[in-house]
Formats: sequence, C-alpha cells, structure tokens
Amino acid sequence: MTETATAGEVRDTPLAEALSERYLAYAMSTIVSRSLPDVRDGLKPVHRRLLYAMQQLKLDPTGGFKKCARVVGDVIGKYHPHGDVAVYDAMVRLAQDFAVRYPLVEGQGNFGNIDGDNAAAMRYTEARLTAVAAALMQGLDEDAVDFRPTYDGTEEEPVVMPAAFPNLLANGATGIAVGMATSIPPHNVGEICDALAHLIEHPDCSIETLVGFVAGPDFPTGGVLVEPRDSVLEAYRTGRGSFRLRARWEVEKLSHGLYQIIICEIPYQVQKSRLIEKIAELLEAKKLPLLADVRDESTDIVRVVLEPRNRTVDAEMLMEQLFRQTDLEVRVPLNMNLLDAQSVPRVMTLKEVLAAFLEHRHVVLVRRSTHRLGKIDKRLEVLEGYLKAYLNLDEVIRIIRQEDEPKSKLMSAFQLTEAQAEAILNMRLRSLRKLEEMEIRGEHDKLSTERSALAALLADQGMRWRAVAGEIAAIKAEFGRPDALGKRRTELGDTPSAVVVPIEAFIEREDISLVLSEKGWIRAVKGHADNPEDFKFKDGDQLRHLLRAATTDKLLFFATNGRFYTIGGDKLPRGRGHGEPLRLMVDLPNDAEIVTILPFRPGSRLLVASSEGHGFLVKAEEVVAQTRAGKQILNLGEGESAAFCQLAEGDAVAIVGQNRKLLIFKLDEIPEMTRGRGVILQRYRDGGIADIKLFTLADGLSWKSGERTRTETDLLPWLGKRATVGRMPPNGFPRNNKFI
Repeated sequence: MTETATAGEVRDTPLAEALSERYLAYAMSTIVSRSLPDVRDGLKPVHRRLLYAMQQLKLDPTGGFKKCARVVGDVIGKYHPHGDVAVYDAMVRLAQDFAVRYPLVEGQGNFGNIDGDNAAAMRYTEARLTAVAAALMQGLDEDAVDFRPTYDGTEEEPVVMPAAFPNLLANGATGIAVGMATSIPPHNVGEICDALAHLIEHPDCSIETLVGFVAGPDFPTGGVLVEPRDSVLEAYRTGRGSFRLRARWEVEKLSHGLYQIIICEIPYQVQKSRLIEKIAELLEAKKLPLLADVRDESTDIVRVVLEPRNRTVDAEMLMEQLFRQTDLEVRVPLNMNLLDAQSVPRVMTLKEVLAAFLEHRHVVLVRRSTHRLGKIDKRLEVLEGYLKAYLNLDEVIRIIRQEDEPKSKLMSAFQLTEAQAEAILNMRLRSLRKLEEMEIRGEHDKLSTERSALAALLADQGMRWRAVAGEIAAIKAEFGRPDALGKRRTELGDTPSAVVVPIEAFIEREDISLVLSEKGWIRAVKGHADNPEDFKFKDGDQLRHLLRAATTDKLLFFATNGRFYTIGGDKLPRGRGHGEPLRLMVDLPNDAEIVTILPFRPGSRLLVASSEGHGFLVKAEEVVAQTRAGKQILNLGEGESAAFCQLAEGDAVAIVGQNRKLLIFKLDEIPEMTRGRGVILQRYRDGGIADIKLFTLADGLSWKSGERTRTETDLLPWLGKRATVGRMPPNGFPRNNKFI
C-alpha cells in the first residue's frame, strides 16, 4: 500500500522512475486530449470545442456571421486554454474546401488558398456553421451525449458529438501524438452511407464487401487514384497502408500539330505554387528534357499548362517523368489509429470504424428517445391535470379563491400530483376558454401516440436499427446527392502500366560528331559534320574515326583485343581543343586500338569477326559494358586480333580475304552467341580477312570504284556455304580488297 505524501514533504525518487511517470502522463494527455480523433464523431478536442462554441454563439447555417476573433476568444476563454493562433488555424482548415471534403465552417473573407497562402487575421474574417456541422451536433440538447466540466469547472462541454454525419471517414483526420499518429484520408459520404446501410442489414459481412461500397478515398481536390485494388483492400483490412494519387491531366490540341498538357487537378494537400516552383527548378537544371515551359493560368479553377519540347514528344512519357520527379504523384498514408468509445487508442479496420459509428448512433437514438419519453411523460402529467381542472372548473376556482392552502386542497380533492397542482395554479385566466381545452385534448392525444411509438421503439431492437438506417438514408439524401457536394471527385483509375522511361530521356538531346584520332584523342563537336578536313589535330596526328551521333546515344567501342567499351554521348569531352586521350575514359591497353565505333541500338545484332576469319552474331544488349574495363566478347587465338564489327542488317554476308577471294553466303548461317571465338566465316591458306559487308541479296552487292559506286546483281558465281574459300571478285573490284 502506497503512502500518501503530506504537504511540504520531500521524498527521494529515482530519476528514471520520476521521468517515466511524468512522460507517460504527458504522452497520454497528448494522445487523448489533443492529437487523436474519436472514432464516433471524428473530431479532436479543439475541433469539438470550436463547433460547440459556435453553436453557443448561435452561428447557425441560416443565421448571420460573426468575427472569427469572437469565436476564438470564446474557445480559448471557456473550453480550450491554448494559443489563439493554433485555434484559429484549426478553424481556418475546417472552412477550406480544398482541405476538407465537407467543410464544417462557412467562412467569409480570406481563408487561404490552394497555393499555400495564409488566411487573413482573425479580426478580419467571419464565420458560421455549415449544415454538415449542424448535423454533427443534432441532439446535443436532448441528452444524446455526456457532458463534462470545462477546464475551470465553470461550464460544461460535450464529451463527444452526437454525429449524425459520418465525419471521421468523410472528412478524414491527421494527428501526431507521442509515439503514435493517425492519418485518414477523406471519403465520399454517399459511399460511406451505402456501406453503413449494408452493415446494418448484414453485420457479418466481409471487408471485401464493404470495400465494394467504399472503393477508396475521395479527395476535395480530385485527382486520380491509381492504387491496385488488392492494396486498397489490404489497407482497409489492416487499418494501415497508403494510396497512390496522381494529378488529373488532359491534352489540349493546338494548331499545326502542336499540343500542350493541362493539369486540371492536383493531388491532395500539395501546394500548387510550390509544385510549379519545383517543376521550374527541374526545368532550369535540365532534368526535364522533354518539357519546354510551365506556366500557371489558374483562377478559381486549377489550370497548369505544360509545353512539350516539340510536337514529337510523347505526352505519356513526359507525364511519367513529372510523376516520378514531382508531387504530381504522391502517396497518401492510411493509419486508422483512433480513440474508441472508451478513449483507448488502437488501430481499427474499416469494418470496425463503421461498426463503432453505428453503435454510437444506436446509443444516441436510445438516449434521445429516452429523453423525449421523459419530456412527454412530464407534459402528459401536466395535461392530465389541466383536463381534470376543466372537468371541475367551478370547484377549482372556488378552492383557489377561498382556501388558504389551495395547492394541497387541489391535490386531495382531485387526486393531483404536486406538478399538476402547481401547473393549475399557474394557469392564466385566458387559458380557461373552451378553445384552449380542445387544444389541450388534441395535444394530449398527439403526445400519447408519440409516447406509444417511442415505447415500442425502445422495446424493439430491430425497430431501433431500422430507425438508424433511416437516419443514414436521410444523411445520404442531404449530403450524398450526385451534385457539386456529393459527386465523387477523385477518379478511380486503373493501375498505370509500367511506362519505361529510358535514361536517354533525362539527357538533353543534341546532335554531335564524335572524332577519334590515330593517336587516340577523342572529342565531340556540336552538330553533324561529314568533311574530315573540318577538324584539326596535333602535329603528326590525323582522323581515324568520325561518327554522327547524339548526346543521348550510348556509344559502343570495339577494340582489337575483342572487348567492347561503352561511353555515353553526354560524357564525351567537348570544346574547341583536341579533346582528351580515350585511355583516360576507358581502360584500353596500350597494344589495343579501336576497330569500330557504333551507337547502341536496342534489339539490334552485331557481327563481330577476327583477323583470322572467325566470327559470330551477338545481341547489342550483350556487349554493353558496365565498367571502364569493358566487356570481353570475342575470344582470340595466338597472333589473332579483332578486325570487324558491323550491324547485322540485310540477309547476306560478303567477305573478301587478303588472298582476294570473295565469298557470299546467307546471314542465318552464322550462329548467335554471347561470347566466344565463333565459327569460320571464310577459309584461308595464307593471310586473313580483308573486308566484310552485310547487305540484302536481292539488291545486289555494291562497292566503291574511284568516285563511282558499282553494283553487281548477278552474284550466283560467288554464292556458297560459310567456311568455304570463294573465288576471285568481279572485274573492277578495288585492288585494296575493300568494299568502301
């Protein structure tokens, strides 16, 4: 048994014990009295006190407005002893139609905007309650809920609102307590009412069935919900998860084949001005190469215009870039951590939240009915006394005029209760008219009928649940109609297919000419150049390779050691100088030289061949190197070197050896491999390959002869099988045994 401390007593306590005790008290106070909403009305204490204070000030939906400063003053003076700024901020949010799906406060004045601008000072703005807030507090004066003393004990405040409106799911809630948090997005009240009605009829239904009604959140700012149904179902089943929300956009056609993209709805709780600033920053940093410009043309309707770089830009690809890099796509968390009816915090499922609301509505119905029944009983008691007085009016008047104690005399003479006798004594003379007696009898009959109905309601649970279902149907009829307020704003979209955005799309495309000299110096020159004389080199150096490419290209370098090296077009040295040595960019051995440079083309195949006449086909994806050391593809024998690499285009291969023998065979005779030495392409007694060309057999074989190009269509003499010797080429074939 613990001892009670006396005043002024100092007691030694371990620091850890004292800290944990005080921290736990602070944590529970924050959780219960500040941060987590109640599952029954979906309100935190500050919101509940705001609405109650506004009701006490008679700021009804049909009444006039009052200054927000007056409301905030009443709240912090009577119910909520916290800072006025925090209370006003909470009030402002309840009035913002872009923050709350069904606003509880109707504001007059500047209450902020979707750009993130703050509301005007509370001395300038005015407010009153909305019809939704009135529905939340319907029955407060009918003993529907418990009241408790305020912080100073001078007044009372409701513990929870009667909540005819399902505010928790309809408007959502967010809060951060000590060690726990809550995050519930808003939903459509019509869908919630359908789910509640189904749950009343089928208490044992599954969450899958309920999710058929509540398909997902419905945000005040619209957007497109693209979360897979399985993920949505799991989130509602466990009470934890998240929803993938995207901006809504459309393509607006312009003249001359141009177009622009219009963002007409942005994700929930994203500040439009900050979003546009982020897009502009990425545009300035050249991280959005497909986008040319962004501008805000919004009025009270969101309209953000995106201009693509040119008419060939794919709109889906551009938006995919923006979804990945900006808040045009966000993840909205779901964490239904709430205070239950016993003020115990716990994570609830969708079914538990709906069931808790229905149970609260059932309790409210019973309490309101019981309260009304008590009121009727008291009134009937008085009316029955009146009727006895009318039946004995002369005697009642005599007793009142002549008796010293008329109250007790009336009670004994007509078997009246004290309340009845008091009511008779308080009657006015004009109430003694015949018409008044008829009205009293009519009221008595009406109240008697109502009393019978209430007694039957309280005695029949099935009837009570039907009454709750009727109340929910009335809420749906008032707030869930498919008009501006009840229509679903957030589109339930399909899960987006995986749009592959190549890395090249994030690099600004620019035409370049790759220049590689004999001594291994490499550089990129802006634009496409064809004339080798346009380039200058160091003394004793000259052009070896010239390739037209782009900064978005991935370039494949095939070396005499049989390895492929990969360099991005945007990584090449630029400028007017001689560039830099290639060996600084890749680990190219000193005894190796570059044979061919090709741009990487996905899906293509390459023919690689060695100087001794071995080769094979390889997919372009297989030769891309991930390191500076390159990737070994062609294995070489002693004294052998890699000699050729060409795109495998056409259906035939023409190969000529140093022995001046020409052989033509079908391309499909060469196997496709990923690495190795390959097969024999042409057999030699001495020497090796002089040149290789891939072409289309039906078009004939062409080669350069001086300034002219000659084409031979009758190729039957040179057609053969792979690995044969071939025969002498046609007359006029170049003496250097090269096709070009």
